[in-house]
Order: sequence, then C-alpha cells, then structure tokens
Amino acid sequence: MRLRQGCKGAWIALASALADRLSKLAVARLAPRGGALIPGIVNLRPVENRGMAFSMLTGQPLILTLATAALIAGLVGWLIARPDAPKLLRSGLWLVAGGGLGNLYDRLTTGGVADFIELAFVRFAVFNVADVCICAGAALAVLGVAMTERKQGRARR
Repeated sequence: MRLRQGCKGAWIALASALADRLSKLAVARLAPRGGALIPGIVNLRPVENRGMAFSMLTGQPLILTLATAALIAGLVGWLIARPDAPKLLRSGLWLVAGGGLGNLYDRLTTGGVADFIELAFVRFAVFNVADVCICAGAALAVLGVAMTERKQGRARR
C-alpha cells in the first residue's frame, strides 16, 4: 500500500519525460536547422550539449550519466518513502525526476543532450523541455516547502 501511495504523481514524471522526448523529435523532424518560433522572443536552435547546465563537465559522459541516474533514483526513492510529504513538494520533485529522465534518455542514446530553445531577447544558454521541467519542478518544490513552513509557523503561535 505504501508503494502505491508513494507512486502517486509518478504520472507527472512520465508525462514530462514524454513531452521532452516528443518535443525533441518534432524539432529534429520539422525544424532541423532551426528558425524563429516566436519572432523576437523564442528561436529554435538545435544543438547538442555534451555537458550539463551551461556545458559544465563537457567530456565527462560517464560521470554525468551516473550522477543523473543516481539523482533520479534518489528522488524516486524519497518520493516513494514519503507519501505524506506536501503535495506541491511531491509534484515538483516528480517534475524534476521527469526532466532528468528526459535528459538521461538522450545521454544514454546519443552521448549528449539535445537542446533547442533559445531566448531571442536575452543572451542565455540554449535549453530544452526537460530543463524547463527541472527548473519549474525545483521552484514548485521550494514553494511547497516554504508554504508548509509558513503553515506550521502559524500553527505554533
């Protein structure tokens, strides 16, 4: 029963990993050379990132793959063990796990991660849907913790 309770929300990870995979396939098929998606705001610029965020640890595929797999396993293990954790925290962490799965799939199949979203209005790294899921999930998790702390602080008064 605890396993079933702990896996509630796993669909978030699966949906985000699938969205990442489908977006990468669509860009590879429909816009392999890139171009403006929303002129002046978002460009499609397919690139392969053989590192992690901002190309850190480029040339270290084994370390990146093992670290990514370990982090996903740790997150999923924690989520299964803590079905009573706040929903917003759990949802955010499932989103992080799904984004990690999307990028891990790339690392295992191609040795790098396919990035393609470029913000046209600011100089920033090219990223992908998995990266968005990881960042949004982390923000949700932090928000979930903050809200829980605030609620517990009010209850103590």
